[in-house]
Amino acid sequence: MAKSRNNLLGVGGQRKKLSRADQQGAGAARTADRKVAEDKKQELVRKMRERAEAQAPATAEADGNATAARS
Repeated sequence: MAKSRNNLLGVGGQRKKLSRADQQGAGAARTADRKVAEDKKQELVRKMRERAEAQAPATAEADGNATAARS
């Protein structure tokens, strides 16, 4: 079935389905909330990495002592 040149609905991809909040104009607030959530996540990841790095030398030191005790 040939496409009609006057009916371009569906050409160029699908339309984004807007949530009820977006339809009522709360899209900007949601974007800001996502930014805050991303910042919190990055801070948590940074703290976890710092803790892991702090434990890594202690673990290596404990492993080294255990190896030296066996020798």
